[in-house]
Amino acid sequence: MSEAPTVTVEILSPGDLAPVDIAAWERLQTETVEFSNPLLGRRFSQVVAAVRDDVRVAVYRRNGQAVGFLPFHKRPGGLARPVGAPFSDYQALVSNGHIGIPGREALALAGIRAFRANGLVDPFGQFDTRGFDEVEAFVLEPGASGEAYLEVLRVDSPKRFKNLRRLEHRLERDFGEIRFVANDRSQASFDLVLWWKSAQFRRTGLQDVLGPQWVTQLMRNLFALESGPMTGNLASLYAGQTLVAAHFGIRQGETFHPWLASANPALAEQSPGQIFLVNAIRAMPQDGIAIYDLASGHDHYKRPFGPRVKIVKSGLVTAGAGRSFLPAAPAPVRKVMRRLDHIATLNPTLAGRARGLAEAAVAISRRGLGNASSSEGVA
Repeated sequence: MSEAPTVTVEILSPGDLAPVDIAAWERLQTETVEFSNPLLGRRFSQVVAAVRDDVRVAVYRRNGQAVGFLPFHKRPGGLARPVGAPFSDYQALVSNGHIGIPGREALALAGIRAFRANGLVDPFGQFDTRGFDEVEAFVLEPGASGEAYLEVLRVDSPKRFKNLRRLEHRLERDFGEIRFVANDRSQASFDLVLWWKSAQFRRTGLQDVLGPQWVTQLMRNLFALESGPMTGNLASLYAGQTLVAAHFGIRQGETFHPWLASANPALAEQSPGQIFLVNAIRAMPQDGIAIYDLASGHDHYKRPFGPRVKIVKSGLVTAGAGRSFLPAAPAPVRKVMRRLDHIATLNPTLAGRARGLAEAAVAISRRGLGNASSSEGVA
């Protein structure tokens, strides 16, 4: 009997990927629908690498051919974090399921002792995720008709949608015609969305994820990215000349994955975020968006519009033998741990983490520790 082909790994910076490897990565994404999200593509890793010097890609090979790709932030002590965290709602070892070794061995081969996953996509069961948290991610898929999709939602929640129609008519009466712009290139609107979002974080006592310099530069670089396999995308809703609400994120092919959901604070009583989603769904088919991926978190806001959910896993994936998850800690301890991990994710330097801790202390004193963990989400 012949021996199985040896699996090797090469650790590269995203900018050093050979054209043949790029083609293999893109082919693997195309072959498996679960990997189609732009967060799992090589372009996202390359854009993040332009603002962070710790981005690496483990390229797994059999017989010299690339059969798997795992992008990550290389941190001290063999720890790996998802590329672009906390904006990386999904992580994966992108492959066709036939690398030839289990996920733990793949991590060990790449010199990774532990990988902090908060949205692990693993359609081939390469990792042992027993004991991990299961997280619901919300997806809008209206098909050929946004109006037909909305009609189904209206039947399920007639009072909600009747009220939204009333509020939308009020906006139109007070400010002018409602219009949805699927790919808004207005620099002024983009800047306003970032400003609104930072103000919201400060107002609610959450850490401002837009504060670190690398994040600000990443967002601006993405907004400037107007062509190629992945682009930055600002979707905006206006009433006359007034910006009502917007989503900013990335688009690849027919998939739009927004991170920042921001609404005009002066219009808060008129449910601008929900009116935005109604108009986004209505416009999706003609704008060529088949999948509007809202990811996880903020269930009360997303669930009425995205009845289809996909399940991803959250936990600490470890290499070698032993359990891949940590025993559950008491709830107050978990709150503190999540806050500290969030600070560490956003701030790769010691100075940045010190600032993050100081900001967190101020925020916690305003909100109280009991509410500090309600959501550290980006959307």
